[in-house]
Amino acid sequence: MGKKKIVTKSDKSGDETKSANIALSKKRVDVGVLQVQSTYNNTKVLLSDVKGNALAWSSCGSLGFKGAKKGTPFAAAKVGETLGAKALTMGMSQVSVIVKGVGSGRESSIRGFVSKGNFEITSIKDATPVPHNGPRPPKPRRV
Repeated sequence: MGKKKIVTKSDKSGDETKSANIALSKKRVDVGVLQVQSTYNNTKVLLSDVKGNALAWSSCGSLGFKGAKKGTPFAAAKVGETLGAKALTMGMSQVSVIVKGVGSGRESSIRGFVSKGNFEITSIKDATPVPHNGPRPPKPRRV
C-alpha cells in the first residue's frame, strides 16, 4: 500500500558546501535595464543587464491573472514587485527603464518595482512604436 520511503544518511558538511556553492553561484549585477511592454491586454516586464542578456522576467498572465484583469494597473504593479524582489537578491542598485506600448500598466509596473527595493532609476525611455501609415496602397481594381 504505497511506496516505501528509503532514507540514506549523508555527511552534514557536504550539505553545507552545496548550499554555499548555490549562494555563491547567484549572479550579482549592479546596473540593469527594466524593459516594460504594456498592451491593453497584458503587461510583460523583463529585467536584463546592460548588454541585454535576460536575468528575470514576469508577466500578468504568469502571475495567475486571467482575462481582462491582466490589463489592469494592479496586476502590473504585482509584476513589478516580483521583479523588484528578484533584483534585490541580485544586488542591483541602478536601473534604467525602457517602456513600450500604450497599456494602463506602464507607470504602475515601475512604481511596483521601485517599492520593493532602494533602486536608483537613471533614465526612463519611451520606445513605443509609432506608425507612419506604411507604404502606398494598391490601385483600385478595374472590373
